[in-house]
Amino acid sequence: MNSPRLLRSCLLTTLSVGLVAAAAVAPAHADRPAETAAAAVTFSDTFDGPAGSGVDSAKWQLETGDNVDNHERQYYTPGTDNAKLDGQGNLVIEARRENPGNYQCWYGSCEYTSARLNTSGKFTATYGRVEARMKIPRGQGIWPAFWMLGQDIGQVGWPNSGEIDIMENVGFEPSTVHGTLHGPGYSGSGGIGAGYTLPNGEAFADAFHTFAVDWAPDKITWSVDGNVYQTRTPADLNGNQWVFDKPFFLILNLAVGGYWPGDPDGSTTFPQQLVVDEVKVTTSD
Repeated sequence: MNSPRLLRSCLLTTLSVGLVAAAAVAPAHADRPAETAAAAVTFSDTFDGPAGSGVDSAKWQLETGDNVDNHERQYYTPGTDNAKLDGQGNLVIEARRENPGNYQCWYGSCEYTSARLNTSGKFTATYGRVEARMKIPRGQGIWPAFWMLGQDIGQVGWPNSGEIDIMENVGFEPSTVHGTLHGPGYSGSGGIGAGYTLPNGEAFADAFHTFAVDWAPDKITWSVDGNVYQTRTPADLNGNQWVFDKPFFLILNLAVGGYWPGDPDGSTTFPQQLVVDEVKVTTSD
């Protein structure tokens, strides 16, 4: 199933500014592959810091607001309200059923809060290995994502900017994650992608996993825990334009509801947490 991730126009004001200018505990960064001599780390965040502190503002900015285009239900809050370090080397993005700030969403008074972070104006990558080690949440209507947008989105708009979804999960598929490309002529529900499913009915929410793309000119390969599950090239785009040979910035977010996952129901418990152990970008010559 391809990801129908639509334009987040309600958040583009935040993006444009940037363009112009106790959680589940993982072992201390365990299971990380050893760096090879040829690899150069261009971005790394291991989220080390005191419990309750915010993310490194030299690396990340928080977006705020709702998202009518996807019909998501949450309001993305600033500061450490829904995104903070746990003191154990993790970033915790938490979705809650609440509205302490009397936030207004496209459907009226917001029912949920969560957080969304990006590196626009602070870091971009063009090619390399982009990865995150995370433990995702669970539940109907829960939608965690690790993805990238073209840095030129403020000039060319979406989907001409391009979008690389490294990992998306919708709560009704606890054992499956998706990787997808969006661009001109292959956006929304027409995105080009594939899913990866854990064996034996295992759920991604039960453990940490590493989600990655290896990105080169005219080629992007997706993997989970080192297991490659798809490779895409311009030949997959049915004659449409490949827009992935330019700088992209990183995004982490935890959405609630939306066209693809559907809304939470009586089976969904809150709060739900996306726990991020590390985000890293590596290039090699």
